[in-house]
Amino acid sequence: MSETEENLPSERETPHEGAVGKADNPFADPGLPPHEHRIQDIDERAAKRSERTVAMLFLVSMLATVAFIASYVAIPIDKIVYIFPLGHVSGLNFALGLTLGVALFCIGAGAVHWARTLMSDEEVADERHPIEATPDVKAKVLADFAQGAKESQFGRRKLIRNTMFGALALVPLSGVVLLRDLGPLPEKKLRTTGWKKGVRLVNQSTNLPLRPEDIAVGSLTFAKPEGLEENDEDFANKIAKDALMLVRIQPQNIKDKQELAWSHEGIVAYSKICTHVGCPISLYEQQTHHVLCPCHQSTFDLSDGGRVIFGPAGHALPQLHITVKDGFLEAASEFAEPVGPSFWERG
Repeated sequence: MSETEENLPSERETPHEGAVGKADNPFADPGLPPHEHRIQDIDERAAKRSERTVAMLFLVSMLATVAFIASYVAIPIDKIVYIFPLGHVSGLNFALGLTLGVALFCIGAGAVHWARTLMSDEEVADERHPIEATPDVKAKVLADFAQGAKESQFGRRKLIRNTMFGALALVPLSGVVLLRDLGPLPEKKLRTTGWKKGVRLVNQSTNLPLRPEDIAVGSLTFAKPEGLEENDEDFANKIAKDALMLVRIQPQNIKDKQELAWSHEGIVAYSKICTHVGCPISLYEQQTHHVLCPCHQSTFDLSDGGRVIFGPAGHALPQLHITVKDGFLEAASEFAEPVGPSFWERG
């Protein structure tokens, strides 16, 4: 054998014509292995066990969501518990985190177990297609969706379907319940004040009941309901609605007929709370009978029903109907409308 013949590759080493080795094309498709059926595909009893497992996970999620809501309501916010190895932690935060975590985990675990054991697991190769969908592609997508729904056995596995719907329906309640932390519900507290028929007007500075002769023409006097004391636990919240201002105007200078009827010898009583954002009004111009809110310069005319003559306030100041009994000024009724910012026109 010559030296040339020795350097030639043998027949075994010579690649076939047109063939590409792995060394030449490392991305060559080695081919998919044969599909192996799962036990659930061939044994209905195993499929039922998987179905019950998924349903149990969804059911646990539902129970955990209920426990989340119960913990939020039942556990005091200042409850401290010892949890090993965390140490002393807030009992409420721990319970909320644990129950919400279990609820979300069980939904995810149930979905994963459902997909791995009951949904179709056959590998399907599909070619890339243009972004713009053709009618044929749309028809194929709809057909694939229908086929996928059929293969997922969503309609057949009613136990899974119903428990999954239950878990997904309950979990959002956790977020709804947390809205309670935005503050207590106002209910009708913003629509009522401490003023009622027969409640005397008390000077806020001297703490003494007011007589008509205590109010001079051109003066501005602040009043509160009798019985409201500064050492009361809820004084700040109550005075924020009950604060009253009194001015005395010559009756002939009062333009509004209702204002005149609700006054006593020219003494008119108006809410001190601005109808814009609730700032206390404290500036009075006796020549024009105007009061000014120092926050945003809303201006009201106390000789014309407390109407707005300037600024962002949207409503007139509420007037309190007053009268005299046993020589002292008192309320003849409640305010005709809620005091303060005009939230009420939207509710």
